[in-house]
Amino acid sequence: MPDGSLGSPLPLGRSPLHRGRGAVSNPPNRFERARTDAFDDGWGTLAETLADLPPLATSLTRDNARSALTWNDSPDIGFDRSVNPYKGCEHGCIYCYARPTHAYIGLSPGLDFESRLLFKPEVASLLEKEISKPGYVPRPIALGSNTDPYQPVERTLRLTRSVLEVLERFNHPVTIVTKSAGVLRDMDILTRMAARNLVQVCLSVTTLDNRLARIMEPRAATPLRRLAAMHELSRAGIPVGVLAAPMIPGVNDAELEKVMEAAHAHGARSAGYVLLRLPLEIRQMFEDWLNAHMPDRAARVLALVRETRAGKAYDPRFGIRQTGTGPYADMLARRFAVMMKRLGMDSARENGSLDCSQFAVPGAEERQLVLL
Repeated sequence: MPDGSLGSPLPLGRSPLHRGRGAVSNPPNRFERARTDAFDDGWGTLAETLADLPPLATSLTRDNARSALTWNDSPDIGFDRSVNPYKGCEHGCIYCYARPTHAYIGLSPGLDFESRLLFKPEVASLLEKEISKPGYVPRPIALGSNTDPYQPVERTLRLTRSVLEVLERFNHPVTIVTKSAGVLRDMDILTRMAARNLVQVCLSVTTLDNRLARIMEPRAATPLRRLAAMHELSRAGIPVGVLAAPMIPGVNDAELEKVMEAAHAHGARSAGYVLLRLPLEIRQMFEDWLNAHMPDRAARVLALVRETRAGKAYDPRFGIRQTGTGPYADMLARRFAVMMKRLGMDSARENGSLDCSQFAVPGAEERQLVLL
């Protein structure tokens, strides 16, 4: 429950497998000089103690943010502003590129990221103030660019819905990316906004294999539920796309065509993909995860990843970080392009088709008349 504090820290370093959690490690905060490691005091009880740990519960802490909008000028991202009601994500996707951001609030990108969440209770009112300012120029807002706006805690806190309520009143365009079928809860708002060409929804589908999904993204909706959500959104007239991301060499990349075909059959008319990214702490965390769940092919997977990153674990350069380089990355890009053409799909990164001209601050005209 929300208590205004971040609670007790989890042990840092290698951790036991927690049921329903993605990370198998809790690396130290890279900004801290001191670090803590579990240490056997000679009694030989450390492994037994860790094995008997209770299920890892989720804690919530208020984030007293002063703004709702986050701005970026990255040339390889299709939006310049976003809203994230939450920091951290309970879905627990091991590959999540947002994990390192937890270090900025003094927490670990590992198990902390998926179990110690911050929420912004005033996000809707802050957003309303920001987009009401004179001179604000509307462009599509990305909802869920860093953490999933429909992660489990949204069921009770309903912060994402409060944001959508503001955007609907202002006729402000929005794009949504999620792994959750929970997006269907807001079909009433999304349907009305879609009728005015103000919304696009993208479901991220990494694999169609339930077993693989369970260990890669343990608290996200099953692949079939995401496909079913696409169908419901499409049937309601809401533009829907699929994001096949990330594609992990030697793990799920063989499924690219199947994911796109299944999504298209369920109503998706746009698509995108991203090659696995391993910035900062994620590299070691992903390696720990591979060794825990796929020890027989861990070395091969990591070798393929380095092949797509010029021999390194990650290349952060704009224009390259999303797709990689080299023969393996080029082959993946060609496969994606072939499927896009075969299925007649558009790029999920394009949001220029949303209508920004309808944007209006509620009551602004009346206030102007009073001034006259």
